[in-house]
Amino acid sequence: MKKLMLALLGVGAVTSVAFAGTETYSGKEMKQVALPPPCPEWYADNEFNVSLWGTYLFTGNTWENDRYLEADHAWGGGADLKYFFHRYFGVGVEGWAVSARRRVKNFAEFENEQTGEEFFFFTSSHDSRAVGAVLGTLTLRYPFHCSRFSPYIFGGGGAIFGGGERDTFTDSENPDVLTNFHSDTQTEAIGQVGGGLEIRFTPHIGWVSDFSWNFVDGPKNNFGMVRTGVNFAF
Repeated sequence: MKKLMLALLGVGAVTSVAFAGTETYSGKEMKQVALPPPCPEWYADNEFNVSLWGTYLFTGNTWENDRYLEADHAWGGGADLKYFFHRYFGVGVEGWAVSARRRVKNFAEFENEQTGEEFFFFTSSHDSRAVGAVLGTLTLRYPFHCSRFSPYIFGGGGAIFGGGERDTFTDSENPDVLTNFHSDTQTEAIGQVGGGLEIRFTPHIGWVSDFSWNFVDGPKNNFGMVRTGVNFAF
C-alpha cells in the first residue's frame, strides 16, 4: 500500500512540473525590423565656402559701341568667399580680373615732299589691359535632400576698374590739325544678378558653374559672365 501511494505521488509531481514548464502564446508573432541608415547630407546648415574659378566675359554690344571693356570678350579668373547660415542663405565677397583685348585707333600724319600737302589717316592696333571688380554678394541656394546637387541664385554690387580708357580725335579751329583727347581708366559701379548649380563630390569639395549678367554705367556697357571652378566647404 505504501509503495502504491508513493508511486501515485511521484506521477503527480512529474505531471505538475510538465504542465508548469509549458507556455502558450496568442496573437501574431512580433518581429524586430532593422531600420535603414540615414542618407548622407552633402551640405551643412552652417558652413564657409571658398571658390576658385575661371571666367569668360562677353559684351552686350559690339566692341565699337561698348564704352567700358571696349572688347567683344575677355578671359580671366577670380575667387569668392561666402558664409552660409540656416542652410539656404549666404553672404560673401567676390573678386575677379580679366585680360580685355581692345582695338586702338592710331592717328598718323603724312606730308607729300613734292607738293607739300599734308595727309591724315588712321591705323588700328590691339592692346590688352587688366579689368577687374570687387563685389559683395547675397546667395540663395536650395540643396536637395540626400543629394549632391544644389541650384542657387545670387546678386551683388560693387566697383569695377581698369576700363573706360579711350582716345577721341576732333577737328580744331585749324582744319589741318586734329586734336586727340585721351581719357584714362575709370572706376564705375557694377551690379550683378545670376544663377548656377553646384555638385558636391564630397561634403567638403564641389564643382560650381554659373552665369551672371552685369550692369555698368548704362546699357551700352553691360556684359555676361560665365564661371566654372572648384568650391571648398568648411
